[in-house]
Amino acid sequence: MTTAIEFNNISKQYRLGLVSTRTLSHDLNRWWQTSILHKEDPYLKIGSVNDRSLAADSEYVWALRNIDFKVEQGDVIGIIGKNGAGKSTLLKLLSRVTGPTTGTIKARGRIGSLLEVGTGFHSEMTGRENIYMNGAILGMTKQEISKKLDEIVDFSGCERYIDTPVKRYSSGMTVRLGFAVAAHLDPEILVVDEVLAVGDAEFQKKAIGKMQDVSKGEGRTVLFVSHNMTSIKALCKRGVILKNGMLVDDGPVDTVVTHYLRGDSVVDNYKSWENPEVKGKGFELIEIGVRRKDGNYTDIMRMDQDLEIVIRYRLNHPIDRFWITMHMKNEQGNKIFSFSGVGRCYDKRHEAGEYLQRCVIPANFLNWGNYGIDFMAFQQVNNIECLADEQDLVSFTLANRQVAIGGYMGKEPGDVTPKFDFVEEKVK
Repeated sequence: MTTAIEFNNISKQYRLGLVSTRTLSHDLNRWWQTSILHKEDPYLKIGSVNDRSLAADSEYVWALRNIDFKVEQGDVIGIIGKNGAGKSTLLKLLSRVTGPTTGTIKARGRIGSLLEVGTGFHSEMTGRENIYMNGAILGMTKQEISKKLDEIVDFSGCERYIDTPVKRYSSGMTVRLGFAVAAHLDPEILVVDEVLAVGDAEFQKKAIGKMQDVSKGEGRTVLFVSHNMTSIKALCKRGVILKNGMLVDDGPVDTVVTHYLRGDSVVDNYKSWENPEVKGKGFELIEIGVRRKDGNYTDIMRMDQDLEIVIRYRLNHPIDRFWITMHMKNEQGNKIFSFSGVGRCYDKRHEAGEYLQRCVIPANFLNWGNYGIDFMAFQQVNNIECLADEQDLVSFTLANRQVAIGGYMGKEPGDVTPKFDFVEEKVK
């Protein structure tokens, strides 16, 4: 396979608090150290890790650090990471909006970039004029752009406003036109940052279909940044995780997305506390776990077996109305369903003391895969009050059922696969 993009030891350093990354004193010091003393650049040895949640311990920060990976021609790669992880910086380096502090990037072919809403658009120019201007920036001739013009306008859905200045477009219309230009002007490499979230559902579906077409049918390379894991999995075969400016995983998209959603912690289907961490206003959670019914927490759980959620908690004073609610989530973090004790045995007065609750999920209900549970506890005096709200408190893996011949069935679509009874009779 031909390598389309190659990142070699890419790092990018910024100086915090300033528009420029240098001062005269730093420039003189850098020149003295590198040119006269023939030492390494002193400002490449320092710098905070790019963690936006921590206070800075240095005036320099590494937005990217030691990034190495290759992209083959025709690959569609999803770049995943939290806000501030360095995703957009990486794409800006590839698009030559800015340059790396260290390392080199080799890209073979013309690059079409859609990094931000309206990037490269002139607000006073019409949509039609901006199409020609963007095409020229990408290296297209006027004749080549004219051949694609009707197709671009039709795809964007902005035909009525194509001769209106872009400053009067909504953000969604700007995204539509910008994506249409980038996707149709034949770049060998298409770079798309998190912009599709602005478009409506119809356009997002159309845009993903177009990116699939240009990668599979036309053999072009796509780098796609998104926080929508469903879109990442639908479009990409390979994923890359960035964390604090560093590459922490690179592999098949399903594996990488699962790693990203789980985080670095070990997936645990059982938790207990001697000194409860989950508590509030007289409520304390002592333990919670998911297991095969009547089994142990270390047992493998299968989709054709009953599951049991066990919760032990303590109430430090009487509560007239108390109940627990949980949300079941798939490995993409989407909530599948909610289940609760409201209107059942837990929607009643509780005296102070320790309680044990069990909830059974029937066999052949959940599909095999990875799941997480959000946990909430409520009381009602005059108004409903939340006593605890914990996201992804426990996670568990559900294995596939085993078939008689000793193999395993393929995975059916969806998260819920109920086993219904079918009645068949011959009528003729």
